[in-house]
Order: sequence, then C-alpha cells, then structure tokens
Amino acid sequence: MGKKLLLIDGHSILNRAFYGLPDLTNSEGLHTGAVYGFLNILFRLIDEEQPDYLTVAFDVHEPTFRHKIYAQYKGTRKPMPQELREQVPLMKEVLDSMKICRMEKPGLEADDILGTIAKRGEREGMEVRLVSGDRDLLQIASDHICVRIPKTKAGKTEIEDYFAVDVEALYKVNPIQFIELKALMGDSSDNIPGVPKVGEKTAIELMTTYGSIENIYNNLENISKKSIRESLAANRDLCDLSKVLATINVEAEFDYSFENAGLDDILGRDAYEMFKRLNFRNLLSRFEDNVTKTETKLEFVDISGKDAVIKAFKDAHEYAGKRDDRFIGVGLISEDDKISSKASKKLGQLSLFEEENFTDNLIGISICTDNGKALYFETDEEVSESFLGDKLSELSKDCRLSFFDIKHAYKYFKPFETLHYNERKCGSFDTLIGAYLINPLKNDYRPEDIATEYLQMTIRSKEQIFSKESPRDVSRDDRKEYAGYLAYINFMAAPVIEKRLKESEMLELMNEIEMPLSYILYDMEKEGILVKRDELKLYGERLTGRIDELEESIHKQAGTEFNINSPKQLGEVLFEKMGLQGGKKTKTGYSTAADVLEKLAPDNPVIKDILEYRGLTKLKSTYADGLSAYIGDDERIHTSFNQTITATGRISSTEPNLQNIPMRTELGRAIRKVFVPKVGYVFADADYSQIELRILAHMSGDKGLIDAYHEGRDIHRITASKVFGIPFDEVTDVQRRNAKAVNFGIVYGISAFGLSEDLNISRADAKKYMEDYLSTYPGVKAYQDGAINDAKEKGYAVTLYNRRRPMPELKSGNFMQRQFGERVAMNAPIQGTAADIIKIAMLRVWRRIQKEELKSRMILQIHDELLIETAEDEIDKVKAILEEEMTNAAKLLVPLEAECHIGTDWFEAK
Repeated sequence: MGKKLLLIDGHSILNRAFYGLPDLTNSEGLHTGAVYGFLNILFRLIDEEQPDYLTVAFDVHEPTFRHKIYAQYKGTRKPMPQELREQVPLMKEVLDSMKICRMEKPGLEADDILGTIAKRGEREGMEVRLVSGDRDLLQIASDHICVRIPKTKAGKTEIEDYFAVDVEALYKVNPIQFIELKALMGDSSDNIPGVPKVGEKTAIELMTTYGSIENIYNNLENISKKSIRESLAANRDLCDLSKVLATINVEAEFDYSFENAGLDDILGRDAYEMFKRLNFRNLLSRFEDNVTKTETKLEFVDISGKDAVIKAFKDAHEYAGKRDDRFIGVGLISEDDKISSKASKKLGQLSLFEEENFTDNLIGISICTDNGKALYFETDEEVSESFLGDKLSELSKDCRLSFFDIKHAYKYFKPFETLHYNERKCGSFDTLIGAYLINPLKNDYRPEDIATEYLQMTIRSKEQIFSKESPRDVSRDDRKEYAGYLAYINFMAAPVIEKRLKESEMLELMNEIEMPLSYILYDMEKEGILVKRDELKLYGERLTGRIDELEESIHKQAGTEFNINSPKQLGEVLFEKMGLQGGKKTKTGYSTAADVLEKLAPDNPVIKDILEYRGLTKLKSTYADGLSAYIGDDERIHTSFNQTITATGRISSTEPNLQNIPMRTELGRAIRKVFVPKVGYVFADADYSQIELRILAHMSGDKGLIDAYHEGRDIHRITASKVFGIPFDEVTDVQRRNAKAVNFGIVYGISAFGLSEDLNISRADAKKYMEDYLSTYPGVKAYQDGAINDAKEKGYAVTLYNRRRPMPELKSGNFMQRQFGERVAMNAPIQGTAADIIKIAMLRVWRRIQKEELKSRMILQIHDELLIETAEDEIDKVKAILEEEMTNAAKLLVPLEAECHIGTDWFEAK
C-alpha cells in the first residue's frame, strides 16, 4: 500500500465548524469557536487516517475565473458572517504554527487546488483522502481517491466516504459524468444555476438514459415530458455555463511539493503557545511533556528546617517591606489545592488555626522575590501548617503578597489589612481576581492562563503534573515545580495586571472592594448555615405526598397513565389524546416548555397541575434531596461564594447554590424553615428595596423618577398613575402590576414582545405601555440610548465604580446578537452597580461587626439581601448596623432603602 495523503477544504470545514459549535472567545476577545471545531475535526481525521502528508487549501477572497463567469448569470455567494470572517486569518495562523502545509492562490478556488493535488498524489501511487462539505469534489473520486463529506445526524458528526463506486451507487453516474449531472440539476450552495425544472431525479434519469449533455441535446425530441424538453431547449447556454462552473481544474499550475506536506512537527512549541493563547485547554493533552515544559529558566530552591524558613521569610521582608510597588509571589500546594465542598464540611466549623486532630491540609509553600528563583518548603514535624500560616500573616503586615485564588489560602493565614483596612489600602493581591476584572467574559482562569496571557510563558498545568493523583502521591520535585511556578507567576504577573487595572481605572475597585471582599466571602463560607436535617427530610416527605396527589389527578384528568416527566408522552397526551389547543409541533414532538404550558394554564386545570408537579419535583430533587448531601459534620452547609464568575460582578453561590432558594410558591418558600440559627441566636435578614430601579433613577437623572422616590410613596403606583393618566388613589392592582412589570422590564431592556408575554397582553398594548413609560420618564430613554452609544464607542459598558463589561456582541454580524448586546449595554451598568453597592455594604457591615466585637456573624448574601446569624442580646445593634451601613453604602440622587426583619428561621426572617 502506498503512502497516504490527507487533503482538507479549509473554508468548507471551518464553515461547518462555525455553525456546529457555540461562539467561543478567548481573553483577547477573539472569536475562536470555528477554529476550535476545525481542530477537533482535523485531529479526528489524523487519528483515523494516520496520513503521511497533509495539506489544507483555502479560497482567496478575490473573484476567480468561475466567480467571474457566474457573475454574468446573477448574484454572488451569501456574505460570510463577520464572526466567521474574523476566524479565517486566525485559522491560517494556527495551521502555520502547526507547520501544516497550507495552499491558496489568487485565481484558483480551493477545489482546483485540492483536485490537482489529489490527482498528482494518485499518479504517484498514494491513497488520497479528501475532506470537504462540497459535493462538487465527487467528480475526482476514484479507486484511490476517497472524498469524505461530514454530515450531521442526530446531533453527531458522521463522515460519508465516496470512492468512484460509491458515487455510481448513489447517483447512477461515474465521477466524470457527475460534472454534467451537476450542470443539469444545479447546486444553489455552489452558485451553479442548472437547468430550470430539472431536479436531481430528472437529471439522473437523463444522464443514465443518454450518458452526456451532448447526447441529451442530440435526442431532445425523444424526451417525453414537454416542460423538461422545452426548458432544456431554451436554456442550453445556462446548461453550458453550469458545466463550466461545476468543472474542477485538476491540472492547475502552482508550486507544491509533497516534501513540504509532512506531519513531522505539527505539535511543537509554536502550536502549544498558540493553543494556550486561544484557551484550547482540551487539546493541550496532545502535546508531549518536552513541549509543555516552559523554556523559562527558573531555579527551585528547597528549604528545610525552621531556622532556614525563618531566614527565607526575613529575606523576603527585606525585599518588599513597606514597598507598595513590590510583590512577594506565593504558591500554595495542599491536599485538595482548593476548598472543595467535602473539605469545607470538615473544616468549616474550625476557627483559623484552632488545634484539632487532623492531618495538615497544607503540603508546602513557595515564595518568589526574584526573576529566576523560587524558594520551596514543605510542612513537617518542625515546620507545621500553622507555623507557615503565621509567617505569611506576619509578612503581610509590611509586604504585598500575591496569590492566585487567594480565598483558598485564607484557611492558612489572615492578611494584616483584613482588620487594619484603614492603615493599608494596598495589601494582598490576587492575580485571578485581577485577570477577571480585566476580562469578566472568560469562563474561568487557571494559573497557566495567567502565565500565557500576561507573561507570554507556558507552564505545565496542575492536571498535567498531578494527573488524578493526590499531590502527596507525586514526587517532591513535581510539587516543587507546581508551587514554584505558581509563586513565580504571581510575582511576575501581579505588577503587570495591576498596571492594566490602573490604566482601565479599576485599581480602586480591585483594592478597596474586591480584595477585602474575598476574605469576607471566605469567612462566610467557613461559618456556614445551620440546617435541620430531620426537618429537611420531613419537608421532602411532604413534597412527595403532594407530588403523588398531583400525579394521580393528572392521570385521572388525562384518562390514562403516562410518564409526566417525558416531554414526548406528555405532548401526545395533551395535544392528541386530550385535544388541547395551542400545541407547538417540533421535530421531536410537541413542545411542553414552560412558556407554552403557562399560556394554556388559565383555561386548563390539568396544565396547572402539571406546572405545579414540575415545580415540586424540581424542589424535591434539587433541595429536599440535594441539600442533604451538603450538610457537614457540624450540621451546617458551607456553600462556595464565587466572585470571578459573572460578567456583571454579581457574587454567585455553588455547591450548593443557596442564592436560588425558591420564593414564588408557598411550598417553595417553606424550605427556608429548615435553615435556622444556632441556639441563643436569631436571623436578621436585610435587603435593598428596588435597588436597580433606584440606580436607574440616578444614572438617568430623570426628574420624574427621582421626584417619585423622594416622595416616599409606592413607585409602581406612582408610575401607573403617571403612565395611565389617572389619580394615584384610583390605580387598580392590575394597573400597578403592569406598571411594575414595565419598571423592572425597562431596567433589563425588555422588548415589547417580552413584556406582552409577561403580562399576557397584545404586543401592540405592550408597545404602547413602553412608549407611554418612556414619554413619562424621558431621561430613561436618553440614558438607554446613551448607554448603547457609549458601549459601541468604548467597546465596554461601565458601572458607577468603573467595573467594565466588554461588549463584543455589539459588533456581531448576527442581528439577534447585536440586539442582545444593546440590552446588555443598558442593563450591565445598572446590574453591575447594584453588585458593587451590595459588596460595599457587605464590607461595611462585616467591619462594623468586627469593630464592635459582636458575636453575630454574616453568613449569607443573596444578590441584594444579607443574612446575619445574630446573638439574641445583639439584635438591636445588628439591625442598626444593617440599616445604617446598607443605606449609606452609596450616595445616589435617590435614597437607598434597606428593610431588616428578625426571625427564628430563614422563612420567618424573610
């Protein structure tokens, strides 16, 4: 068997990848989804084919000979989406980094290049595999040239293979005759007009009967179907033009050598750097260790013994002490390297260095104060976890320590500025938080990403070093490498990131809000919230009882038993067996989505039961059953609070999500009864009143909105009175509800269609509501237009505290994406400012509690709500602190209001 040649149609496969994957972007804002998809297809093909030679061909973006001929007929190809157009040069850059042979030539289409190389390879005894979505290329199939065409079936990509025999089996013509078959039937995707009224079936029949176009025209009088005969006669010129367009030039002239198409080094360092830059983490495992190891020469120095450790910390202090422009990079390595939910269950109830009989979780620490050297020391009998933690705490008094994901280091040390924030504005630094502020759209950051993006260097990832082993199970050298590079990255990247933050006016946001907040979030995670395990079990049983009642009722109303959780069965029962009107048929059956069923609910009791059934089954699985898995040995749940996840700056909660406890239904709200304070304590729950509407009033400067808030009356009733032109006292509950929907809808950039759906009114009425609202509050419309224009001009939306939300959507070639971008441009400054204000409030409340040495503790944050586990003898103090600090967290043109409630469980307090 000869050598194997793999040829790929670049634009065709890139186009396919673009439409087959979501739109991905890297930290630079580059669209990368199509490139990522292309590479996945490429590696699959390489793995399958094991080729000796590989070439990717591209069209050149200028008219080719065939394009010029086609222009005589009509039109051109549909324009390429901008997001895809941007990825073409990037794809070429990636292929070049992989040293993959890439071919293109002005005046030639990729088909001509691929066809010519394929035939040359065949003549030289090679087995050729040509991959393209373009069926034109079937004309070059032979016994040794296989045209491979990717197809999507049942959501999966499959590849159809066509040798000459396969072409004949499908189309009843040989590959050469396929050119004329295409000329007859045309192909809109390739701008081949074909002969009007001649479809694929007719074209195959004509070609199998007469063998060629020339013979068909020689036998026109024998074609029985009059319409086909007349169309052929009237369109001979179009048929000949189509043949020219369909014919691939397999003797094209261009320089090409198989020697330059080898695959000797496609996964070298240049490719690795490129994949890292584009954040293609899942593909990095393909690279060998010799490539992934950084070229940066860094000396790792092992330090052992207490005296040597003390000297190392002393030397670090001499380097950075009382110097805000110098950082000490710190790299920690621990059993879990991060607080997992299991670890937090065990450790959550402990104070910072409370003595307990458990193995030190901290394995080692590396510090770096030198561009070229990192010191590493591990815990042992002499150098304990608490000793190293104390040394870090001492160092933080005069020095700036730089970590990656500092929140997970707080269980080992407490930074000086935490309780001395008035003395030190510039304290510890977190490269993760800094990188997040610069680009909050990125899904997540890892240390290796920081190294690539800010230092243009590569390091092995934690996964590559440790695989699935515990850090204690790998060699000390591997642990030293990981911790050492982590310290080095934090040392080198901190000043770079800080400079970027200063340039984008976010340094104050970083130093005065995000960094101190990270410790408060850790403190809240450590405290956790007490849960009545038995009550949670009883709540689940209560849900089960109601779920069973609903299931029986639904089956009785339907007249049959079926799986309510099966959308297919449910759709058939509702819209076929029961004959309900309003069903939407999809490819897989009837849609039973919530928005479809909610419209039918008012007139159909069975739909109401189904919606309640769905809600309760989710409650049971997510909360009644799900939460029990997170209750720790201390009977408390220790959720994780994330400050580097959302694009707007909102804090999120995971493992489990305690910010999404249901509030709509009575049974949903009842789950809050299982969350209770410890003995001798109560819950104080405070939340902001309409904070986002108040921020809108401030940002828009609209006099009507501002005056309405200063009047201190119901804002929604005031809005209804003004919009509907009726006295305040005569506003009905329905009118108030509609005005409330418009008030909050405007904040989120809702469309007339969205409002009509929410209020179940016509789109015309919804449009009129919105127009009347904007006429009543003209400053709001001016704010919206200004926010969109500002975001378009700057490329980002910004909050009152200078938090930026990049806006790539506004440059999208997709109309829906641009519309979404405009809504985000209006909303992001408001929602982001609300997130900033609640963070400031958390800082103020937590600090007051610490300053006044109260026993009470902040334990939960739920968007604009704070929950304090309050000692019974401190209730009045805590209420006063919450109301004072929350209302004074920001100075707006309208007053901030916060209401505080006390309860013996979360339900009662809320």
